[in-house]
Formats: sequence, structure tokens, C-alpha cells
Amino acid sequence: MLRPSLRKSNQMRPVSMETGVNKWAEGSCLIKMGGTQVLCTATVDLNQPLWKRQQNKTGGWVTAEYSMLPRANAARKGRDALSKDHRSAEISRLIGRALRSVVDMDKLGKHTITIDCDVIQGDGGTRCASITGGFVALCLAVRWLIDQGRIHENPIQEHVAAISAGLWNGELVLDLDYDEDCVAELDSNFVVGEDGRFIEIQATGEQHPFDVAQINALMQMAADGCKKLIDLQKQVLD
Repeated sequence: MLRPSLRKSNQMRPVSMETGVNKWAEGSCLIKMGGTQVLCTATVDLNQPLWKRQQNKTGGWVTAEYSMLPRANAARKGRDALSKDHRSAEISRLIGRALRSVVDMDKLGKHTITIDCDVIQGDGGTRCASITGGFVALCLAVRWLIDQGRIHENPIQEHVAAISAGLWNGELVLDLDYDEDCVAELDSNFVVGEDGRFIEIQATGEQHPFDVAQINALMQMAADGCKKLIDLQKQVLD
């Protein structure tokens, strides 16, 4: 069966990343994956987080906050509801874990970088787009620290990207959009490093259990997709 977007099963949506979209942030990236658009900004605090200072810990920290604008989806969601959204809190933690996995905190020095990921328009895969675009914003913030003479060595050890994959109408597909995601039999998200190893996997059998062969096939699709995303990150950052 043809996908709603007429894409092949292993074909991603068109992807673009634009940097320098916020003149105040130390790093910024607007990422578009099909109809999904996420504004990622990086803010540098020239101090460790309070908990590290209280515990006399060394090194810096990278954290993230994710939210959807009120009209990012078909129906408006009030700002009060957004502030109490447990889904956003869970995704914020996922983004933070993904980005911290590739950063040497000691080389970051006593600095905190906060990545804000604000969904302008949601059409599936917003958490994955946030990780992929958030990494670009992070890289630019690190460049700012180096240019300012605050650190002397790049703490980022490798690139990281993320993409969704799942089982839709009995077919394994890559990079689900909303029309596919809302009826998927298996929904999964993969965070993959530049070396091809997996950093995090989230997978849920929405309608029935899945087997090892299915998840292995999705892992391969996701690894291939993230390699393309990382290649694009490198082009944008070059």
C-alpha cells in the first residue's frame, strides 16, 4: 500500500536545517522534516547548574526543554495546559540524555548549555527532529564558547541524530508523519551516534506485540536514516 505521502518504505521526508535564525541565542537551528518544524536554540550559562556546585562536581552540563506552541497541531492547546504537559517533560529528558551522551562534560568546563526545542508545527517525529536540530544548535554554542576563549577544546565527541520508524498497515516504514503515526501498529524512535551505535531506543507495540526480526529491521532503517541526517548536519555546520 502506498504511504499517504507516496514515499517508499525507507524514504525520509524532505529535511532542511537553517542556522543563525535567532540573533540572541549562542546557537540556533530551524529544522524542518516534512511538515514538522522545530526551532532549536542554545543558551550558554557561564556557570555550572546549582546541583553541581552544591555537590562540588567538576565539569559542565547540557540540558533541554521541549514544548509545542499552542497552534502547533490541528487543535489549539492552551499555554496553561502546555506547562503541565507530562509528555513534554518526558521528551525534554530524552533530548537532554541524547545530547549529553556525546559531550565530554569536563572539556565543557564550568558551563551549562540549555537547548530549547519549540515545535512550531507538528506533523510527526517532533522529538526526533528536536534531537537532530538541537545537536546543531549545541555545536554552534560550543563554537561560541571556543571563540570567546572560555574553553580550548571541543567537548563534542561525535554527532548524534534521531529518527522514527514503525509498522504501518503491515509494512515497516521510516520517518512516520502524523497520518501514519496516529494509526501505527508499532511506533519507535531511535537515537543514533555518528559511529552507528544506538544511544536510545523507544519502541511500543501500539496494537500488538512485535518480534525481534521487526525491531532489527527497523534498527537498520533508522541507522541508515540517521547517517543521512548526520551528513546533513555536517554540511550545515561546515
